[in-house]
Amino acid sequence: MSAEAAPLAVARPTTTSDREGTPAAASRRRTWFWLFTLGWLAQVAVRLWLASGQTMPVATPDEAGYLFAARVLTGGPDADMSYGTVYRGGYPLLLTPAFWLGDDPVTVYRAALVINAMVSAAMLPLAYLLLRGLRVRRRWSYPFAHVTALLPGVLFYSEFVLTDAVLPVVLLGWLLLLHAWLTAPRRDGGGSSRRETLAGLGASLLVAFAYTSHTRGAVLLLAHAGVLAVAVLCRWRPWRGTALTALVLAACVAAGTALNHSLLPHLYPYGDNDLSGNLARRLTTRDGLGWMLSLGTGQIWYQAVATGGIAAVGLVTVAFAAARRGTPGRLRVLALALLAIVAGIAFATSGALPDEYRIGNYVYGRYLACVTPVFFAVGVAVLLRAGRRTLLWAASSAAALTVLTACVVAWYAGDRLHRYTYTRYDFPETSFLTWDWTAFHLWRATWAGLVLLGLAVLAAQLRRHGPALLAGLLAAVALAMTVTAIERIAQPLVRESAAHTDLRGRTDLRDRRSIALDWNVPWTIRLSHFYWAWWSEGSVFNARDTKPPRTADLVVMSWPKNKPPSASWPGGAPPGWSIVDSRRTPEGDWVAWTR
Repeated sequence: MSAEAAPLAVARPTTTSDREGTPAAASRRRTWFWLFTLGWLAQVAVRLWLASGQTMPVATPDEAGYLFAARVLTGGPDADMSYGTVYRGGYPLLLTPAFWLGDDPVTVYRAALVINAMVSAAMLPLAYLLLRGLRVRRRWSYPFAHVTALLPGVLFYSEFVLTDAVLPVVLLGWLLLLHAWLTAPRRDGGGSSRRETLAGLGASLLVAFAYTSHTRGAVLLLAHAGVLAVAVLCRWRPWRGTALTALVLAACVAAGTALNHSLLPHLYPYGDNDLSGNLARRLTTRDGLGWMLSLGTGQIWYQAVATGGIAAVGLVTVAFAAARRGTPGRLRVLALALLAIVAGIAFATSGALPDEYRIGNYVYGRYLACVTPVFFAVGVAVLLRAGRRTLLWAASSAAALTVLTACVVAWYAGDRLHRYTYTRYDFPETSFLTWDWTAFHLWRATWAGLVLLGLAVLAAQLRRHGPALLAGLLAAVALAMTVTAIERIAQPLVRESAAHTDLRGRTDLRDRRSIALDWNVPWTIRLSHFYWAWWSEGSVFNARDTKPPRTADLVVMSWPKNKPPSASWPGGAPPGWSIVDSRRTPEGDWVAWTR
């Protein structure tokens, strides 16, 4: 493959008309300022429109975990999520303004989605900078930056209180800053310029935020530290400036670690589910390594198919640039860092996951969604700039990668792709490609993704209107995926969850200062009750051998089959307690008692 497809190439030299101070340059800056301002507002508006029906967390337990962590950070009550996944405090810290603006759960939730929308829409200017760095013409970088910001991995997850709403922006911002730091020209005397220093510090701050927000940030942290070390060893950057960057990184990571530890007694008083132990066991056994490699491959397959093969084109291009002899050393290091992040996230998250007997264990798109926009943009650059021979080579390599990863999934998962639980939330893109929101179809999704790749290649080959047709095709598919996912996945989940758990019409939850839930009530129901009882301290007990806490004034018990609601309290309820509501739901049956 030629150098024209190499990632993060240097943009064209400045011409006379581009120089600062000229009327043409000032006019151009004003035009682009308004283009990006209005474009960012449009991206925010799209996100708020899609989120108009979202009133409660349905991506449980993740959304609930981040909301409860933010509630604790603003001085709110605890919520017992013991033996569950630990949710870190970086992203909840970003949500704290929502708790200052709202005084009820729905208002707080909607305010959090506004914060998501504002951050997620920043993908537009960042994707534009990336495309310009990849030498895509300015007139096409802007529309394709919009397309990148509309990818379901960016757009769909911004409709939920998840780190996935902001991590794609964080990762791309880190890459751009790290590239600026790594390739900045040396000052006379060997010192660091202000621009170089700010870029390095900014990249370190973003890495520390990612690390404080999610375990995927640990992979980003290792990649960042590796690049810093290589830059010093190769004498690309002065050691003093790099030491300052590393010192700031260490201080911020230490502060983030302290923040995360401070949340543990408030949300996990009896311990968590030990995902790190799962990873250690998988790394030290043959079966565990097979699980990791196979499930990680499934994540790569998902991102290839979900982007119509474009991200796969970007992935093989970055891999080629990393291996190509003529690639400049600094760009090679960045390419290797990106590949390490993909491998690290895919295989580490697969290794930590417990076997939940769901199809999403074997093919899942959310974890790699944070890095997908980068590879998508590289793939777009190849489609727009590469010669016909190079483009065909890249597209055929991407198709081969997609089919190969699908074969690995089919070989390892086998009939579990049909026997195990289908969770519709796990498949927003592939459900659209197969037009089925009730079952997973590996090969149907694979062929659909390859058809989209073929159409993209054909569109790119048209001389006059090819780029416009390509942008329209990719934008239409991305929006259709997200809109159908909202209508067929998100909104039904909200309606069902509210119908199964909302007690606001039966009792004044503001007066209930403490809520206790029976451990035998399914965890999805428990977390929803904690959410609606926003002002209440939340705790869990096992009604089979433990009485409810004496301080509780709202208790939710598991409701046995074929028995009246009054039988839900073992041995009978104490005097003064009465039933306020009882429901039998597909998730589980429960009875709420108050005094």
